[in-house]
Amino acid sequence: MKRLKAQLTVLLLSTLCLFTGAYGQIIPGGDAATLRKASPLQRQPATSEPIVPEQEAAKPPDYTVLYTFTGGTDGAVPYGASLIRDREGNLYSTTNGGGNDSSCSAGDPPGCGVVFTLDGAGTETVLYTFTGGTDGAIPFAGLIRDAKGNLYGTTSSGGSGILPAGTVFKLDNTGQLTVLHSFCSAANCADGNTPYAGVIRHAGNLYGTTLGGGEFCMEYGGCGVVFRVDRTGNETVLYNFCPNGWGKCTDGAFPQAGLIRDAAGNLYGTTSGGGAHGVGTVFKLCPTGAETVLYSFAGGADGANPFAGLIRDEAGNLYGTTTGGGPSGQGTVFKVDPAGSETVLYSFTGGTDGGYPEAGLIRDEKGNLYGTTFFGGLDSPFCSYFCGVVFKVDTTGLETVLYSFTGGADGLNPGAGLMLGKGGDLYGTTAYGGADSDPSCATGIGCGVVFKLTRR
Repeated sequence: MKRLKAQLTVLLLSTLCLFTGAYGQIIPGGDAATLRKASPLQRQPATSEPIVPEQEAAKPPDYTVLYTFTGGTDGAVPYGASLIRDREGNLYSTTNGGGNDSSCSAGDPPGCGVVFTLDGAGTETVLYTFTGGTDGAIPFAGLIRDAKGNLYGTTSSGGSGILPAGTVFKLDNTGQLTVLHSFCSAANCADGNTPYAGVIRHAGNLYGTTLGGGEFCMEYGGCGVVFRVDRTGNETVLYNFCPNGWGKCTDGAFPQAGLIRDAAGNLYGTTSGGGAHGVGTVFKLCPTGAETVLYSFAGGADGANPFAGLIRDEAGNLYGTTTGGGPSGQGTVFKVDPAGSETVLYSFTGGTDGGYPEAGLIRDEKGNLYGTTFFGGLDSPFCSYFCGVVFKVDTTGLETVLYSFTGGADGLNPGAGLMLGKGGDLYGTTAYGGADSDPSCATGIGCGVVFKLTRR
């Protein structure tokens, strides 16, 4: 019971922290200098496939813990940070706590987070430790990597702005970190405030979102922006959410997920709030800066509050997850077609099939979708239906649980998406757990793991 209460406390704190940038930093109003008008809301009907019960994998993949974080200099709590991999098989990501700067207490456990790499033998190397100053603190998102081996990412706090509102950074292969932009550098944080997602890169420019900041709904510290940072570090706000004022955010509000881009230069993403019903949207942003709401979640069977970003198939269909909604209120896997019609591919029950998916999806060549849920799963001595799962949803809507976390040495509460490796192996992280939840980790429930699921 003590462990269960600890987990529920972690969930509450993690959910509240997602809105710190928007609600915790109240900025006086300013002029609407960079207004972008949204095109009319497209009210497309939601459809739902028949709910298909989950099934256990016929041949469950082998589960291996590649690394367990201790909460010290090696980092702690890779909460929402997915993995990337280089040609040699080395993995890269971030943690939002830990590190060797004892003076930084911004994270939980203490420390401002690290950028790390993990080689094929499971040896971890810390490439950079954040100090919480102008270099940033608490990176929640993963990284991208260019052809020269430079890594790019964001921090949700720190920086040299008016407020410690986060940064966009570059880390070269010598370990030299360059802050490309510090948020809240503009008056009233018009340039954005608190990025929870990472960036994408095209033609040397970086694109991303911030949870708060921007020109509008200043009573809540801004409703978020879509931004671009060019090669020289110059930041441009491409879109400000909620131009009609708080309570009229039909275009969306509070984007905490990253973006994807199509060949024509259109950007696609989600907002966790706003929309016609106030529970989130799927949106498209044209190169001209015009925004189109492709779908507004209603909060019922169609889902609610997407925390994660999207993936896109060859036909232009978008796929993602919602943390809430569905018949059981435990979240959904959805598809939105180019016309803006939504189909619920799977609705979680919160039981053995999983519940509350915070992370996005990956897709294989056959069209199968893979992801994680923060809660749900099999009962275990450490947590009753609260440890999370790795799942697969096939093209018929059948869900298969590939792995249920126990909350022990295998980890607890995966909050990040998966990476698809060679041969169909899956790689990921858990936010907590590991090493039998070593009490030396200041969270009390472990500092997280890097894992691999090997297909048999």
